[in-house]
Amino acid sequence: MTSNVSFASDKEAADALHQKYKQLKDEIGKVVIGQEDTVHFVLSAIFSQGHALLQGVPGLAKTLLINTVAQALDLDFSRIQFTPDLMPSDILGAETMDQDRKFKFVKGPIFSNIILADEINRTPPKTQSALLEAMQEYKVTIANQEFQLEKPFFVLATQNPIEQEGTYPLPEAQLDRFMFNIILDYPSYMDEVSVVKSTTNDEKKTVERVMGADEILYFQHLIRRVPIADNVIEYAVKLVHKTRPNTEHADEVTNKYVDWGAGPRASQYLVIAAKCHAILSGKYTPDIEDIQAVAVSVLRHRVVRNFKAEAEGITIVDIINKLL
Repeated sequence: MTSNVSFASDKEAADALHQKYKQLKDEIGKVVIGQEDTVHFVLSAIFSQGHALLQGVPGLAKTLLINTVAQALDLDFSRIQFTPDLMPSDILGAETMDQDRKFKFVKGPIFSNIILADEINRTPPKTQSALLEAMQEYKVTIANQEFQLEKPFFVLATQNPIEQEGTYPLPEAQLDRFMFNIILDYPSYMDEVSVVKSTTNDEKKTVERVMGADEILYFQHLIRRVPIADNVIEYAVKLVHKTRPNTEHADEVTNKYVDWGAGPRASQYLVIAAKCHAILSGKYTPDIEDIQAVAVSVLRHRVVRNFKAEAEGITIVDIINKLL
């Protein structure tokens, strides 16, 4: 799909995206109460043409959130519940024989614009990799035939941080495919009061369409065109280099507490995420503050702390904040 949306200038388009973002937040806020940071990073991932990994305990409206986002963006939505017996064909689709004894390909749930991969760590690596290949290549290969996935294509995968029995944690190389790692925390007291009030009555909230696929594709290209100063790019790259122990730019805290640092994809995602954060905030170009605003969500799943850090109770977020 190609975009047929146009604006007189990129500045006008940036203003339009900023306004659309505020409308999106208002529409999503009708159904999803609180969780402003989560909503911001989910929308940022979509506009940045990335994917997000959401970590949170059950019952925090992860499915409701992504379903509401799909409605506001007028996109197809599929939810895949990952279980230990899930097979790649359950996600991608499979060839079946029709009434004329001819083989035909029946598409799986991956052929949607927005995918909720619920509890992705409950399925074996073989099935995990089927989804992650689609995320990277935007296509599916079945019986030597390639099937292109329709864009925009966005995966929100969830992990339950509590129950680890019977799970298959994502390897670091696969975690690296996700642009953001978003931590979904419990709602505040007042937010939870509002949630209970709104979900225990008979009123049904209607989410209005704010934009469609064509506009999303246009804004994804707009984000790439956002100008950025060399010193901001250098700050992002240096920050990533600081996470790599025993290298030229390694920080003292890194050498002490980190086993593995972030790879080059982290530098790319920091810059793209900062561009998106700037536009959504009403600015036309990102600065170092925008890099800092997205740094934790971009780096959290790419830095591996060592045993000393675990023993001393030093978290990945503590390390990143010290590097900032």
